[in-house]
Amino acid sequence: MRRQRGERGSAVVDFVLVSTILVPLFLGILQVGLFLYVRNTVTAAASEGAHYAAVLNRAPADGAARTRELVSGVVTDGLIDSVSAEETDIDGQPGVEVSVHAHMPPLGLWGPGISFTVEGHAVKETGE
Repeated sequence: MRRQRGERGSAVVDFVLVSTILVPLFLGILQVGLFLYVRNTVTAAASEGAHYAAVLNRAPADGAARTRELVSGVVTDGLIDSVSAEETDIDGQPGVEVSVHAHMPPLGLWGPGISFTVEGHAVKETGE
């Protein structure tokens, strides 16, 4: 009887001690997953924009517009800093490069962010 009184409330203390470790760990894993999702989505959009601009009779600006369109449907516009496209040389062939500069806040979708840049490349079609 005496031992039961001494352990009263110990479950609450155990819960608090375990929660101080598990909650930040869980939130950190969620944040890494969110960052990877955003980065992969933006990378796929940049690649698709480069392929779109590489089609015959299209300009690099068309690829940048297509990339903005794809990103705006999935990722918050506030995360994307800039989208640019330019003609480039890919292993001796004319090509298109689309670059997306973005940032990812460390606390979900709020706060100052970690900047990153992704690029998409495609060889330009020629009329030959």
